Amino acid sequence: MFMPPDELAKLYSPLDIPESGEKPFTDYSRWRLRVNDGGRHTWHYLRTDEENEKWPQNEVDKYWIGLPLNLPALPKAKDPLEAARNGYTFYKHLQSEDGHWAGEYGGPMFLLPGLVIGSYIAGMGFTVEERLEMIRYLINHAHPDDGGWGIHIEGHSTVFGTALNYVALRLLGMHADHPIAVRARACLHKLGGATGVPAWGKFWLAVLNVYDWEGLNPITPELWLLPDWVPFHPHKWWIHTRNVYIPMGYLYGLRFRMEENDMIRALRQELYTTDYYSIYWPAQRNNVASVDLYAPHSTVFDAINVVLGMYEGCAISPLRNAALKRSYELIVYEDENTEYQTIGPVSKMVNLLCRFYTEGADNEVYKQHAIKRADFMWLGAEGMMMCGTNGSQLWDIGFISQALVETGLAEEEENGESLRKALGWLDVCQIRDNPKHYKTAYRHRSKGAWPFSTKEQSYTVSDCTGEGLKSVLYLQNQVKGIEKLVSDDRLFDAVDTLLTMQNANGGFASYELVRGPQWLEWLNPAEVFGDIMIEFCYPECTTSVITSLSIFRKYYPHYRVAEIECVPRTIQKAIGYLHAAQKPEGGWVGSWGISFTYAAQFALESLSLVGENYSNSSSVQRACRYLLSHQREDGGWGESYKTCELASWVEHENTQVVQTCWATMALMYAGYPDPAPIERAVKLVMSRQLPDGSWPQEAIEGVFNKNCAISYPNFKFSFPIWMLGKAHWYLKALKEKKATPGHQMS
Repeated sequence: MFMPPDELAKLYSPLDIPESGEKPFTDYSRWRLRVNDGGRHTWHYLRTDEENEKWPQNEVDKYWIGLPLNLPALPKAKDPLEAARNGYTFYKHLQSEDGHWAGEYGGPMFLLPGLVIGSYIAGMGFTVEERLEMIRYLINHAHPDDGGWGIHIEGHSTVFGTALNYVALRLLGMHADHPIAVRARACLHKLGGATGVPAWGKFWLAVLNVYDWEGLNPITPELWLLPDWVPFHPHKWWIHTRNVYIPMGYLYGLRFRMEENDMIRALRQELYTTDYYSIYWPAQRNNVASVDLYAPHSTVFDAINVVLGMYEGCAISPLRNAALKRSYELIVYEDENTEYQTIGPVSKMVNLLCRFYTEGADNEVYKQHAIKRADFMWLGAEGMMMCGTNGSQLWDIGFISQALVETGLAEEEENGESLRKALGWLDVCQIRDNPKHYKTAYRHRSKGAWPFSTKEQSYTVSDCTGEGLKSVLYLQNQVKGIEKLVSDDRLFDAVDTLLTMQNANGGFASYELVRGPQWLEWLNPAEVFGDIMIEFCYPECTTSVITSLSIFRKYYPHYRVAEIECVPRTIQKAIGYLHAAQKPEGGWVGSWGISFTYAAQFALESLSLVGENYSNSSSVQRACRYLLSHQREDGGWGESYKTCELASWVEHENTQVVQTCWATMALMYAGYPDPAPIERAVKLVMSRQLPDGSWPQEAIEGVFNKNCAISYPNFKFSFPIWMLGKAHWYLKALKEKKATPGHQMS
């Protein structure tokens, strides 16, 4: 089944690696980003001069890999609107031919190792150029203090990050005596070695055959044979969690592991502080290094593992076989529903291993899984990474489209073609039907929805559907000369899907309704993430739905009036949820961005649409006071990603442009009457703008599952453009005593 060792060794032959990743390891003038219909983007290296001439490098290619665009300096902005205009003059250069804005969605440091380990086991290679740039990325993100890696690019070194990325470097072709490897290994050993790696790390090392399956807590696939009504049935888990644990359970049930070879034997010696063959593996099941531990096991979880461990010692063969069959059915359904993308990069690579083990390498399934790996691989100025999905295409196009309309820039003739292309992409991206395997795969309806990334990936997301719907409504109804591409019936489909997603407390979760009881969090098996067992309602998701439905009502006042408008239906219930979610001091905890500034922008936008503003709402007043208490002397705001871990404000060492824009937008949505804090924020953001209209990259912007930060580099364009343009009209109206809360001031 496995590729012969000598052939595998050729695919992953040792490479000559410089000691510093400061300069590219490949010729960056030969890299090209290919964008296919629907938003797929993949990087390609051109080896010949002839290829280079036929496929010239464009501005999008150059920007993302850090090559100079050599654009002329723009006239210095005299006011916020001119600064916003300059920002979009630059940002148009980064719009892809198909209309969307491609970009990185990296940051987590446990993703690339899964790509490398899974590909190595399945005998799927990479080009030499890809391997070199992946190595360079890891070198550039090794912690400067100790040479290790954390859970994300700004985090402290952990066993999870260091053990897995060390393995990735070695598999990709770095010698064990390379100074980077020596330093990383020393860091790992100082942290106690790989025995203390958290559960997901134990899994990857076990399938690679450098950690024994006896060192893992059970991942029992028989749970999928339980009746659906059982409160802890896996279909009630959060969708990302269940889609990772389905294939993990399948491979655990088989005790799948790669055959030994020289590399595996070497890694067994390099990863541990004691002799690999003397380790007592059952004692490692709950051994998690203290530097990694964010969500400790509950007593209930540990007790269940004792019972499951006893079962694993005498698993009933017919039951195990039935469980494996059911798990494999769900794996196949997921692949076919998503065209082999799956919902995310971890499930992608574990599914790939399951299909490889069961069906071999000589088939279309293997080929498609190999091809779609490239959708997650992004080349940046620091090397090649694996992204958190196959992109953030819809999310990014939604914000910039709305920004242009709300600032009035959409009415400027020179932006017309760009907006027509954007609407064309939104048209193509909308999901037209429910998944192929709908109820059998426990999927929520998706007809009419918009995804986070691409239509091909196919997952309904509540806030993405809201932002997609809002963008289409804006572009088709408020921009002159734009042809209506998305029909009324398709808009109605989007609304119908959103109306199926409201929970009993009025809030909206991410992918589907909250299915399981909150006590399922006691069963969290992943020690490095929080709140992963069930869906939760989020202020951000709730706001995106409220705003899109409110705007929809303006254009379609007679469609499903009772559900959308009448008390205590959708909007009113959602507003009730937002009030309940507000912390006593006035903030909302953001779960997808960092954090209070991010959530405040969304929450105050929602409240403004139902008439709550600074002049009449104590909730809005508290929120504004809370934000203003954190405004800095330079006029900006700055939160550390640590805020997300602690759910309590932690100052970043530097003011952040994107967070400043979120906070300022929140104040304007609230109708805050004093121009001074807004003017100070505008001055700060304008001062950071570069002569070509762009803004430099600052700290990481996003987060998921409390503990892992993730990058949204397109935010540094959409939100400054949006805030500055909006502030221009808002401040002008304040001076004329006409300012009102809400969306458009132009």
